[in-house]
Amino acid sequence: MPETLPDGYRPADRARWVPEPAKSRRRTAFGRDRARVLHSSALRRLAAKTQVVQPGASDFPRTRLTHTLEVAQIGRELGQELGSDPDLVETACLAHDLGHPPFGHNGEAALDAIARPCGGFEGNAQTLRLLTRLEGKVFTAEGASAGLNLTRAALDAAVKYPWPRRAGAPGEPSGKFGHYADDAEVFAWVRQGAPGRRTCFEAQVMDWADDVAYSVHDLEDGLQTGHIKLGALRDPGERREVCERAAADYTDADPAELAEVFERLLAEPFWPREYTGDIRSLAALKNLTSELIGRFCQGAEDATRAAHGAGALRRYDAELRVPRRRLLECAVLKAVAAHYVMTRAGAREQQARERELVEELVHLIRVGAPRTLDAAFAPAYLAAADDGAALRVVVDQVASLTDTSALAWHRRLSGG
Repeated sequence: MPETLPDGYRPADRARWVPEPAKSRRRTAFGRDRARVLHSSALRRLAAKTQVVQPGASDFPRTRLTHTLEVAQIGRELGQELGSDPDLVETACLAHDLGHPPFGHNGEAALDAIARPCGGFEGNAQTLRLLTRLEGKVFTAEGASAGLNLTRAALDAAVKYPWPRRAGAPGEPSGKFGHYADDAEVFAWVRQGAPGRRTCFEAQVMDWADDVAYSVHDLEDGLQTGHIKLGALRDPGERREVCERAAADYTDADPAELAEVFERLLAEPFWPREYTGDIRSLAALKNLTSELIGRFCQGAEDATRAAHGAGALRRYDAELRVPRRRLLECAVLKAVAAHYVMTRAGAREQQARERELVEELVHLIRVGAPRTLDAAFAPAYLAAADDGAALRVVVDQVASLTDTSALAWHRRLSGG
């Protein structure tokens, strides 16, 4: 029995890079995509990859996996309210961080520097590579891996930055890109019929759900671990530093506008006065996260409906609208985590050690390859046409590792 096509989507949206025979179970094409990502080994590996606080640092901080599941819940509900297929949006949310290497954005920066000879490294480009090549499930008639072989719409919904690497392109986040040169063919297939550099509506919902989840939950984690103190947020000098960080890294607003937004946010009745770790303060903190998520999602829903009306919004029918105040509130919360958690005492030294470990690990694998590669990567290394292609395979191998396995590989290969 063939896959059914969700209402409002075209046959081209359901197309797969490698055509597949009909399945016996009735479910939608996007429901099948969701199941493939949910059962992937790449998703499981996120359980041991850094979000903000390293896995194992305490009993409850989020990992990339728990973050991903929270993004999926937020994105699915918001997408459904706006008329997008919920399985399609959830698939994009589940996939959005699959390409992140060990040690979070710190590891990403290290691999980008190492991989410059073969086109650099970017977590979102690596996600596309993983979905279409590295996560083995379906193969072409010629024997090449097609990865999970998701539908065109699902792959497009997972693309945050629909362009290749290029310097100084206007309107594009610095250093962000969606595919490597040797994945250009499948990327062009994914983007067939897409209008220029626009992301599809489901990708916009995923992107906002990601911002909402990590801005709110990184605040929660920071409070629970003691890196963030509620009293400090009420100090004008501390707030000024946070707003300067937000203006520099997360928004085009100036610190004065952000300071006003921050002050009004802290004055909301759901904002706790203190956090002690007892059950009442834990409940108050959970209420804070619920209120903030609802505030950010409802703001986006209302603004998008005001712009586009009550119909179902899908693919390239509409743009997700988020009120400026909600964008600035989100930017301030990101800056709080960046200021108090990511740049805390000792963090810079730890990050430097992690980057050094990634660099050494790439070197150790290269000098011993293909013997030092997993069986899944060795054939691609042996078939590499040049040094750049061989380096890309080694980078793929390192990017696939978790924080814990990267440390273990380094100890094993270095003899340490």
